[in-house]
Order: sequence, then structure tokens, then C-alpha cells
Amino acid sequence: MEFEHQQVTRWRGYVDWRNRPAYRGRHGGMLAASFVLVVEILENLAYLANASNLVLYLREYMHFSPSKSANNVTNFMGTAFLLALLGGFLSDAFFTTYHIYLISAVIELLGLIVLTIQASVPSLKPPSCDPTITCPEINGAKAAMLYAGLYLVALGVGGIKGSLAPHGAEQFDEDDVNGRKHRSTFFNYFIFCLSCGGLIAVTFVVWIEDNIGWKWGFGISTICIFLSIPVFLAGSPKYRNKIPTGSPLTTIFKVLIAASMNNCIYKNSSSAVVNMTSSPSNPNLTRTQQEEEQTSKEIKQSIAPTNTLKFLNSAIENETIKCSVAEVEDVKVVLKILPIFGCTIVLNCCLAQLSTFSIEQAATMNTKVGSLQVPPASLPIFPVLFIMTLAPIYDHIIIPYARKVTKSEMGITHLQRIGIGLVLSIFAMAIAAVVEVKRKRVATNSGLLDDATKPLPITFFWIAFQFLFLGSADLFTMAGLLEFFFTEAPIKMRSWATSLTWASLALGYYLSSVIISIVNSVTGKSSHKPWLSGSNLNHYHLERFYWLMCVLSGLNFLHYLVWAIRYKYRGTGNYK
Repeated sequence: MEFEHQQVTRWRGYVDWRNRPAYRGRHGGMLAASFVLVVEILENLAYLANASNLVLYLREYMHFSPSKSANNVTNFMGTAFLLALLGGFLSDAFFTTYHIYLISAVIELLGLIVLTIQASVPSLKPPSCDPTITCPEINGAKAAMLYAGLYLVALGVGGIKGSLAPHGAEQFDEDDVNGRKHRSTFFNYFIFCLSCGGLIAVTFVVWIEDNIGWKWGFGISTICIFLSIPVFLAGSPKYRNKIPTGSPLTTIFKVLIAASMNNCIYKNSSSAVVNMTSSPSNPNLTRTQQEEEQTSKEIKQSIAPTNTLKFLNSAIENETIKCSVAEVEDVKVVLKILPIFGCTIVLNCCLAQLSTFSIEQAATMNTKVGSLQVPPASLPIFPVLFIMTLAPIYDHIIIPYARKVTKSEMGITHLQRIGIGLVLSIFAMAIAAVVEVKRKRVATNSGLLDDATKPLPITFFWIAFQFLFLGSADLFTMAGLLEFFFTEAPIKMRSWATSLTWASLALGYYLSSVIISIVNSVTGKSSHKPWLSGSNLNHYHLERFYWLMCVLSGLNFLHYLVWAIRYKYRGTGNYK
């Protein structure tokens, strides 16, 4: 009878897909999360098939210069990931992650249909021309169609990124040790499935785009995102969906404004809080009223604000803007995780190079493996295969062993995983710089420095090293960030907080564009040509740019250590 009672216990704060109460044993668990994992394969296949090769599509078919193609790709990918914040916000505030995914998938589907039509109809593209001369880039209504399709896709991708991972993680009981372990497994396999979709995208679909036509590449992406919708809907009877609790941003701004107002009035916010919880009893009250007042004081003291970020405690005293202790503590948690978020932006700026300059480098090299011509955009296969191999090993071997050694539930902490990724990014940029020096030396020695139309007599496998290191960095950092933000954030802010992982990617891509512009502006003021401009990649000083990124990554890691060492996980003590 006890087991049967446990089976029908209601999940507080959760409903099923028909907005009815969700129950233990009927909703949630690994089976429900499995539908999310399958959907992630299809979703990332649809996205990465285009994103990984888009820089060549824009250069060869839309006639953008190498640097403008790179900036367009980073802007597109940055926008897609930044819009994850919107998807996470709407999931927390007004809708469920379930509904946001479905709406976003339809939007991405519409964008892919637009791109497929443009790639299929020659009159909707600029006319082809001799690649040895500068061709006029796409403009007017054709350019408007291109950007409309791209940014509809970006809007859909953003909504999916902001809702799908939190939706899967919501299926597990965080009050149970096994539930938390299963949730950690889910995040590891979420990255694994993301890589599975990426593997198909950068091999099969990219080969089709390069050898058969981009209309087929866009068409496959359209079919994949279309199929993801019924697969996701198939899991509806098993899902549990968190009930929206209002805007998390409203809570954050309310507490910050209230604290700012009161700090202008009270010089010592901590004494104000003490007065709140220890005011003397009114002698005119009856015995019963005094007992009730004492009970009220004890309750207040038991939920008294912590001593971390003390300046926010004064928000509780504000008579105009009412703030509860719980709201103040929630905002403290958000403020404490933001520095960790900020320290991952430079890493993602490095990752942006894999979709831009690294692909263009490979395109100038010998891409044959025997008699097979490998598309340059298939280079991500190296980190993808490594991630697919390492993710199960990490979850089933490394983590259980680490738990035994450290005698902790996490084994390897989230911040340690993120730190490993940051270190790997430093080595990746150093390797990229060395490989570029070698590539340009081969171009000079072979007499092809000024001829970008012929492949250099050097295999593109040299570029694989930077892909491997940056891909490994992505595995450690992304999985660590997703789980870190989801577990540390307040429950009512989890979707928005988890989407900070994708926002970090977005800001990394935007930062890449900004750094490229600054580098060109600074180096162009001298008598020399800017490092990263022109139509011939062989004339770029890409190796200098990579060394610059290496130095920035090193400084960023030192900055990260300052915050990571000070951070205390929820339930393990205060943040200093």
C-alpha cells in the first residue's frame, strides 16, 4: 500500500501536457527525458548542417568576402544563441518548456523552408561569376530573403536551446540522490546526442551540400526539424512540466531597485535586518497575541537573509517595494553565478573560429583522403567523435571513480569541468597559430601565396588538431555549464539560467566579430595592411590573431580562477 501511495504522489509545481496534475511514477524520469535526447539529435543535425558550412555558402554563392562571410556567420550564430535567453525567459515566466519548444520548432521550420526555396531557385541568388575576380555580393530583395530565412532560423534555434535542455532536466526528482545522479547523466548524454546530430551534419549533410547542392542540404535540415516535432509530441503523456511562476527578471529588478533605494537611506543594512527580526514585544498585547508574535519572530529568524551580498538584505525593509527573503536570496544566487558565465565568453570566442577561419583555412589545403574529396566543413568530425567516445566514459567510469575518491555526490565539480575546458582552449589557440605558420610557409614555398584558387600541397588534417582541442574544451565547459546553471539557479529561474550557457556562446561569437574589427582597425592605421582583410586568406596574418586569442584565453583563465575558488555551492556554505 505504501508503494502504491508513492506511485500516485503528486509532483508539486508540475503539470502534465494537458495542464492536469503530474504524479510520481506516471510522469517524468529517464523515459520522458529519452524523447528529449532523440529530439536533440534531430535538432542539432538541422542546425549544425548549415552553421558548420555556412561560411563557404556565403562566400561562394552569395559572393561575400572571407572576413564578411565570417562576420555574417558569427552574427547569425550569436543571435541564435542569444535568443536562448528569450526562450528561457518565456519558459519560466508565461509558458512551459514544452510549449516553447513546439513554437520554436515551427519558427525554425519556416526559416529553413525560405532558405531551401532560395537555394533551389537560381533567380533568387546572385549570378555566378569567375572566382578569380571580385564578384558583386547579394543585395536588394535577394539579400532580404537570405537574412529573413537566416534569422527566422536563429529565432527558432534560440527558443529550442532555451527550452529543450531544461525540459529534459525537469523530468528528474532533485530531492532524491538517484534523481540528481540521473539528471547529471542526462546532461552528459544531452551533449552526446548533440554530438550525434553534429556527426551526421558535418559528414553526410555537408558532403551533400558541397557535391550535390545546397538545396538538398537545406532540404534535409527542413525534414529533420519537421520530424523532431512528432517525436517530441510522442513523449507528451510522460512529461512533467514546471508551472510558470512569473518573470524572473521582474524579481531581479525589484530586489535590486529596492536595495538601491534603501541603501541610500540606511547606512547599515545589516542592522536594519536585525531590527526587523528582533523588535521588542508590545506590552499591551494579550498573552495569545504575544505568543503569536513570538512564533512569527521565530519563523522570520529561521528564514533570515544570509550574510552574502549583504547590500541586498536592505531590500526586505523597503516599504514601497515589497521583497520577501526568498526573493532576495534568489537574486543573490543569480548574481553569484554571473561571473562564472562571464568567464566562459572568451572560450566561446575561440570556438567561433571553428565555424569561420578554420573552415576557410581547410578550404585552401589538400582535402583528399585517398580518392575521396572531404568537404572542409566536415573537420568537426574529429572533436565530435572524441566527445561521443568520452561522454559515456566520463559518465560511467570517470565520475563513479571520482565519487569514490572524493566521497562527494558530484565527484568532479561543475566548476572543475569548466576550468578544464578553459585550459584546453589556451592550448587550442596556440596550436592553431603554429599550424597557420606552417600553412603559410607551404604557400610561400610552393609559389601559391598569391593564388587562392589552387589547393596547397599540405593536408587539411593539420587543422584537425585545433578542432580536437577546442571540441574537447566545448565538451567539458558546455556540459559543466548546463548542469551548473540548472542546479544552482532558483527553481523559478532555471530555464532562463540554463540558457545563459547558450548566451555565453552568443556573446563569444559577437566578441569574435568585435575583436576582428578592432584588430583590423588598429593594424590598418599603420603602413601595413590590416591583419584580417582582403579576398585572399593567404595574405591574412591569421597566426597573429590566434596568438592574440591565446593570450586573452590565458588571462581569462586567471580571472576565472579568482571567482571559481571563491564560489561555494548551494548547501555547502556561504559565498565569500
